[in-house]
Amino acid sequence: MADAAPARLADIAGQAGVSEATVSRVLNGKSGVAATTRQRVLAALDVLGYERPLRLRQRSAGLIGLVIPELTNPIFPAFAQVIEQALASHGYTPVLCTQSPGGATEDELVDQLVERGVTGIVFLSGLHADTTTDPDRYSRLAGRGVPFVLINGYNDRVEAPFVSPDDAAATRMAVRHLRDLGHERIGLAVGPARFVPVLRKVAGFTAELGEGAPVRHSLFSVEGGQAAATALLDAGCTGIVCGSDMMALGAIRAARQRGLTVPGDVSVTGYDDSDLIAFTDPPLTTLRQPVRAMAGAAVTTLLEEINGTQVQHTEFVFQPELVVRGSTAIAPQRGNG
Repeated sequence: MADAAPARLADIAGQAGVSEATVSRVLNGKSGVAATTRQRVLAALDVLGYERPLRLRQRSAGLIGLVIPELTNPIFPAFAQVIEQALASHGYTPVLCTQSPGGATEDELVDQLVERGVTGIVFLSGLHADTTTDPDRYSRLAGRGVPFVLINGYNDRVEAPFVSPDDAAATRMAVRHLRDLGHERIGLAVGPARFVPVLRKVAGFTAELGEGAPVRHSLFSVEGGQAAATALLDAGCTGIVCGSDMMALGAIRAARQRGLTVPGDVSVTGYDDSDLIAFTDPPLTTLRQPVRAMAGAAVTTLLEEINGTQVQHTEFVFQPELVVRGSTAIAPQRGNG
């Protein structure tokens, strides 16, 4: 056992690429070590599975609630990861709250967070995005002295900072991409019409194609996309713009069930571009939400509110990016048989 401490110092020094003396200075809280070197030593402790000495453990600046709908759609974990990383880098401890059928409602989750003394809350695709719900719940939250920021879904009756992608621009880009490929009959498969992002996607779609263009509302899921796409295929669409990547996967399934190929017979675009979407079959053409930029803006804005800085209670809009992959191609030629 006498050799345990020297061996431990040697292990940490080797992992961090510094001298044992430097490791000793960091572990004992001594000055004279550059911040980047100190971080390397602490990272080496973590990698090797050693507990940090109490004096070196970061004290939390406070708890921040993160309220999201669910974790089954990969875009929500993608947002949660970036938001949690950003909060942790500022010393805050994120508290992740998800809603599920039969589980806690958003209001109940908020009550639990406030009871635990959270410093602020980030809402992602919450009730603020639902036009049929009462926005006064957010006014009441503000009245309780809890700063918050809302992502994806603007409501002009809520006094708070909002962060959104440009949903209308996204569907316009998708439609233009399909038209450039020669598609004349293009349909839109989106979620329920009560949600602000859906209404904006429909607005962008109809701005490009006119009020009579086929739109099918369904659930934001693979099954929802399959149902909506089935109706659009019945309407003769060769190009299908989907309101989420999950819906797009459902649209591809609907096409294949009819013996159609994607993109040979039908082109499909998604929306979100979470990490695994590039590896679907075929790799999905989609509109990428700028997750890192949006999450960073939400955290920065919330921390400014917490620190008492005057923040504009307005909507900060971020531009999506068209990512072209293998699920879209030149429209099939008609009437050659």
